[in-house]
Formats: sequence, C-alpha cells, structure tokens
Amino acid sequence: MNGDGEIEVAFKGRLGGFSLDAAFTVPARGVTALFGPSGCGKTTVLRCMAGLNRLEGTCAVDGDVWQDAASFRPVHKRPVGYVFQEASLFPHLSVRRNLMYGAPKVAPANAIGFDEVTGLLGLVHLLERSPRHLSGGERQRVAVGRALLSQPRLLLMDEPLSALDRSTKDEILPFLERLHGALSLPVIYVSHDMSEVERLADHLVLMEKGRVRASGPLGTLQSDPALPLAAAREAGVSFDAVIEGYDAAYGLLALGIRGGRFLVPAPPGEIGAKRRLSVVAGDVSLALDQPSASTILNVLRARILSATALREHEMTVVLGLGEDGAGDRLLARVTRRSWEQLGLAEGRAVYAQVKGVALAPTLSA
Repeated sequence: MNGDGEIEVAFKGRLGGFSLDAAFTVPARGVTALFGPSGCGKTTVLRCMAGLNRLEGTCAVDGDVWQDAASFRPVHKRPVGYVFQEASLFPHLSVRRNLMYGAPKVAPANAIGFDEVTGLLGLVHLLERSPRHLSGGERQRVAVGRALLSQPRLLLMDEPLSALDRSTKDEILPFLERLHGALSLPVIYVSHDMSEVERLADHLVLMEKGRVRASGPLGTLQSDPALPLAAAREAGVSFDAVIEGYDAAYGLLALGIRGGRFLVPAPPGEIGAKRRLSVVAGDVSLALDQPSASTILNVLRARILSATALREHEMTVVLGLGEDGAGDRLLARVTRRSWEQLGLAEGRAVYAQVKGVALAPTLSA
C-alpha cells in the first residue's frame, strides 16, 4: 500500500431491527476513528468491512475492491487484522505462539516483522508466558500483535479498550500511539470515548443512528460549531504539534502548530518529533490586548472565525490561530456578557489565553 489512496465505504440495509445507511471516504493511512454513542452502527460498519456481515454496498481499500454491486470477497480473503473488545487468546498457547497464530507461512514483501511488533508493543519479556499470567492490558497488546502479524492491509479495532479500567487504558494507549507513529498500516478504530479518539485519531467519522453525520480531519470536526462535539461540556481541539525546542532551566517543551507555539511542562524530546496536544475550550479565555503580566504561559494571536450561542448565556467561539487567522483552529468558551462587553465579533483579532494544555504521554524507547 502506497499510503496515498483512499478507503471507500458504503453500506445499506437492515440487520434485525437496526437500519444502516452509512457511507464515507477516508485516507488509506493513519488512524480513522468511527465515533458515536452505543448503538449508532459503528461495529456494524466494521463487521461489514471485514465481511463478517453482508449488506448491500461497496468496500474498497486503496483501489482494491472487496465488495461492490457485482462481487463480494469472503472474510477469509480480505486482508484485515481484527481486534475485538476481548483479547480472546488461546489459553493453551504461549504468548509467542498466540502471536504467530494466523501468520502466513511465507511472509509477503515489506512484511511487518515479529521483532518489530513485539518491540513496539512491549511484549519481548512476555513471549514464553501463558495468557493466564497476563494482565488485561498485556492480553490486549498480544491481541493487537497477533492481528498485525497476520500481515493485513487494514487493521480494524472494535473498541479494544472498552473492557479495560481507566488505569489499564492509560497503560495501553501509549503503545497504540507508538504503533501509529511507527507503522504505515491504516487503522479503522471504533470508540465511543472521545479521550481515546483525541489521543489516537487523525481522521474522524461521526456516526448517529446508523448514518454518517460528518467525516473529516479530527481537528476540523472538533471545531465545527454545527456538530455536537463543539457543544459538549468537555469540547476541545487536538493538534499534532512538532517539538521545536526545550528550556532546560524551567523544564518547558516548545511545541509548534500552524499559527502558534505552546510551552508545556514536560521532559525533553527529539527536535522535529510529533506530539499530540489537546486544549479544552473551557481553558481558553480571550483578550483584546496582550496581557502585560500573567502566569499563563501560552498567549496566542488569533482571529475570531465564528461564534455560536451554546446556551442562553454562553458562547462557543471558533478561533483561527495566527495574525491572519489562517492557522490551526482553537475553541474558546466565553459568557455572553464578556462577548458583548468586549465588543467581540467575527473577524476581530484577539489574544487567546490558554490556561491548560494536555500533552499525551509517551513511552521511553
């Protein structure tokens, strides 16, 4: 797979009492999250892509047609790796043998290597163990490794963290982020947890009642006031920032995005490396003049792109970073009183004061 193609999906039909009519086209690279409430059809779409459910429609990956009006490729002929909510490991096999179960006898060109997978997922020291002696997070990492070693062209992940508690989720997420950074394999990731999506996804398909409400880059959908994400109490925007420098005297990492730069308390990192940031709308306040003295580290030039009444006395403001507002988008949550008293309006230049920045943790190499 060259990584420049697309994944085209369109399924329509009924399964029992559930009606699905969902279509989207996403890049055949990175992580695409199918996001929405339980019962909206996310898993049904994933199972249709794998060929486990058969509905009328189309499925093509980077030009390779798996299903259309004239053909249907059975599940065993679709080059997918599928990770379920439960790890479902073979209890009588070691971790090593579980990993190799389903791996092709003859590895294809550009195969994902065993050593690479076990290293990325932190499984090297677990290879001779029985699954009975693994934690929930370890079992799920083995399940991911087994799917990768089947040499798929597409990895499908169906809420792989939903059966884990919060601390175990926090343990496994950095391993998934490491895979995202190291492998070119496209991933379709089903979740109803926005915190997971913010950490992992590049692209988002927003689903609602068996339909696709919107599809696009994660940050674009997060900052679209016409969509429910921007109206949520915990609304925020995620960024793929690039490490630009480090202030060792104060322990501050400098991270650049389009139109701005953040300083974040964090250990040093490699210049040019990417890190995922997120900023909650409630942590952003607006000022007409640059603050002369403040404990807030991150004050960015921005321009107001739009404003939407969220509730009777509250506004959601979409900001474009940079002098001209052409940079990345940021959300701010302000009161209507502040909006009116400051004379704020679309197109106005402001200073965005960011009180908090969440930086996704990384694993040491």
